Amino acid sequence: MPGNATGCNNFSPCNPLLVLKKIYIISGEASGDLHAANLIKAMLERDSQLQFRCWGGDRMQEAGAEIVKHYRDLAFMGFIEVIMNLRTIMGNIKFCKEDIQTWKPDLVVLVDYPGFNLRIAEFLHQEGIPVHYYISPQIWAWKQNRVYKIRALVDKMYVILPFEQDFYKKFDYDVEFVGHPLLDVIEDRKDQGDYKAEFLKKNGLGTAPIIALLPGSRKQEISKMLPLMLRCMDDFPKHQFVIGAAPSQEKEYYQGFLSDKPRATLIDAQTYELMRYADAGLVTSGTATLEAALWGLPEVVCYKGSPISYWIARMLIKVKFIGLVNLVMDRLVVTELIQSELNRKNMVRELKALLYDDERKAKLQSDYSELWSKLGGAGASGKVADFILQSLHASNES
Repeated sequence: MPGNATGCNNFSPCNPLLVLKKIYIISGEASGDLHAANLIKAMLERDSQLQFRCWGGDRMQEAGAEIVKHYRDLAFMGFIEVIMNLRTIMGNIKFCKEDIQTWKPDLVVLVDYPGFNLRIAEFLHQEGIPVHYYISPQIWAWKQNRVYKIRALVDKMYVILPFEQDFYKKFDYDVEFVGHPLLDVIEDRKDQGDYKAEFLKKNGLGTAPIIALLPGSRKQEISKMLPLMLRCMDDFPKHQFVIGAAPSQEKEYYQGFLSDKPRATLIDAQTYELMRYADAGLVTSGTATLEAALWGLPEVVCYKGSPISYWIARMLIKVKFIGLVNLVMDRLVVTELIQSELNRKNMVRELKALLYDDERKAKLQSDYSELWSKLGGAGASGKVADFILQSLHASNES
């Protein structure tokens, strides 16, 4: 951001109109931790005097935030699982409200995580605390009536998928499309160079082609998805199977699934390297499927939930696909194997096509290039930081 001759800008601490501001951020998942951390960095680059108190993870803490609760203690997936943990969830909501009242932030940023964050938004609205929402809940997929609640409670919404702005317009709600923050993260990593040889050596891997297994970030996902994915190993004796451990889980948790799988290698805190250097992958539905595509990884999107949760979801969800790649492109780009379709036969068939069908591989990479352009370009974190700081500045002047 351009400054004046004294090195100041509208948001810098040397601006006499700006006083110390306190920002509370709530993120309940690994992906939210990543994007909120980059937002914190962008805001501190513009004003080093800001204070952050957050629900999130290690990345947000490293960026300069005080962490109240870690997202690993907050993530419950599926209808049945949420009901089983309802007492814990309600206790967390109560604690969050009390913590906000005690700390008295000037503004709260909610990051995705709608079941929890929309309840907090209602409380914040009653308290008169400005609410900014970064990364819209996927209400276009289901629970579209939530848009009325969001419009009433959220002062500013920042969306990261191109079709979301048009969706909100149908409900007479103007939102800001800032582009997808993953573009910044991945572009920055690519600019650091190619370190495949170091990656292989560090993890004791050979030169054989790699099949990546990304079973999710929550224990519920991992326990269901990883055993299914590992069934493919015997069909690819000349490939290395490498599992990307979620940063929210201890590596020891995975060992129970690998006791009879000596060919499988578990790596920690190197998911992006794995996506970059693998030849194909099985990826659990979620943000990781989009990350894999942006790294150029030929992938199969995998999902299997409890039968009751899946049946309820099928009754409610209003979109054609579950994979973010396919949703953004509005057509089938990567294969989705869901519930009963997620079996060894189908996974093996799709992996072989991704590994050996040259025409399919070329088409996939062409689609991935188009995906980059559809996601709106780099700079999402900086754009959101500017909007938030402008809002703080305006409130300080009033």
